[in-house]
Amino acid sequence: MFYFFSNPRSSFASNYVILLCLVYCVTGMAYIMAIYFEPAPAQLWSVLLPVVMTLIANQKKDTLFMKILVKLCYPNWALEAFIIANAERYTGVWLITRCSSLMNNGYNVGDWPICMLALVLYGIIARVVAFFCLVITQKK
Repeated sequence: MFYFFSNPRSSFASNYVILLCLVYCVTGMAYIMAIYFEPAPAQLWSVLLPVVMTLIANQKKDTLFMKILVKLCYPNWALEAFIIANAERYTGVWLITRCSSLMNNGYNVGDWPICMLALVLYGIIARVVAFFCLVITQKK
């Protein structure tokens, strides 16, 4: 629904793949919250964590600490993937806009698969952590 609402330059397929990887990543994190916390705190953490991580991902990367922290936030990888998917479809005079947009954000057109891999890896790591939380807390 969002694709037709916002009319992005990227293809429906590329947006679908990005959102599929993003959902895989986020559901892994939700498993951790659901297993480790009681229902009410789990819902609170499931709302606050993505908001805080999105706020961190949009901060300026002035210091080395911030550069590392931003790269550890999954919304940064999703945002980069969306921007690259949109930038790939620019043609003609818009290529200058594309290059400046990518350069200002420190993105590379060839990094789209890396973004997808990062989101999937976050999902796998989250599922492994959720499994250990399940074993440690012995919830059924």
